[in-house]
Amino acid sequence: MNAELIKEQFPILHQEINGHPLVYLDSAASSQKPKVVLEALKHYYEWDNANVHRGVHTLGSRATDDYEGAREKVTKFIGASHTEEIIFTRGTTTALNIVASSYGPAVLQEGDEIVITPMEHHSNLIPWQQLALRTKAVLKYIPLQADGHVALEDVEKTITNRTKIVAIAYVSNVLGVVNPVKQIAEIAHRHGAVIVVDGAQSTPHMKVNMQDLDCDFYAFSGHKMCAPTGIGVLYGKKTLLESMEPVEFGGEMINDVGLYESTWKELPYKFEGGTPIIAGAVGLGAAIDFLEAIGMDEIHRHETKLAMYAMDRLSEIEGITLYGPRDREVGLVTFNLMDVHPHDVATVLDASGIAVRAGHHCCQPLMRWLQVNSTVRASLYLYNTEQDIDALAKALIQTKEYFG
Repeated sequence: MNAELIKEQFPILHQEINGHPLVYLDSAASSQKPKVVLEALKHYYEWDNANVHRGVHTLGSRATDDYEGAREKVTKFIGASHTEEIIFTRGTTTALNIVASSYGPAVLQEGDEIVITPMEHHSNLIPWQQLALRTKAVLKYIPLQADGHVALEDVEKTITNRTKIVAIAYVSNVLGVVNPVKQIAEIAHRHGAVIVVDGAQSTPHMKVNMQDLDCDFYAFSGHKMCAPTGIGVLYGKKTLLESMEPVEFGGEMINDVGLYESTWKELPYKFEGGTPIIAGAVGLGAAIDFLEAIGMDEIHRHETKLAMYAMDRLSEIEGITLYGPRDREVGLVTFNLMDVHPHDVATVLDASGIAVRAGHHCCQPLMRWLQVNSTVRASLYLYNTEQDIDALAKALIQTKEYFG
């Protein structure tokens, strides 16, 4: 793939920041949007804008076709078995909270176990923490290896027959670790537990297949994979979703309403109360078309090569501390520069037109495990090049000189 040609399709990347060409290295927080996605949104609002599943008029029918067509694209993109297994949500956080709020209380009793890791994003930690407090379940953590990896022998030791839920990120948003989700799912199932996978950092960057991974629930966001903000997906195995109660009530999730009791629609609609995120779904469908035209395997290869180049270039800079394993499978590099605060590093880099993320990255327990308060993160995507890494390395050397 030609990243320079791909970059041409992203209008926002062709601007100057503080007198310098923009170098966008914050795609793990939110990716940029190609013209085809922006045009799909514009077309929807200019031609098809109407509510779905309700009106019989032409605009309503076209909007419904667009919305459900996007669901079909997601189904194929992640290798789900049924379109009913695809629930549109506001994003990964909402999707994970649906599982914790609906499935969790129905299966947990006092003393049962929820197993997670210290590397989890707060969105895949706090819902389980709160669920454990409400149900008096035990929250357990799989320990991390020195480089941040999860060892399967530790998974075997942590998951027991009291474990009901295992929740884990496919890819760490700080360490760049790719967790062995398929093997962890097998261990969880052997003990009668379900596995919930945070796919926010994996879905945009590599091919995923629900049948192969055999996860029970899988959540991801559109805005990290070239789609608009405000749209995400919860995948769940059909039998599990059918057994769950909705968490929002009203609007299109209703089947029949009486004065004192009501019934719900079938999947997936019982989890999509109110006017759904129609334009967001349309944009997500367009983003999936865009990514698949390039090829997820090609994107993964490009990012892996670029990440290794970044690790090599940054390793040459004296005073840089790199976090996570040396070998990278995803385009993400996290570091600190001497004793300069990460926010100061990011501010100086921004003066050179380079956008990175600084802070705890919504992973405060992991920061404590790393024995730091915060870090700088440069995250790459299909539109980044080696020239972007060179610009980062040059600016970091200048930052180092600036702070003496």
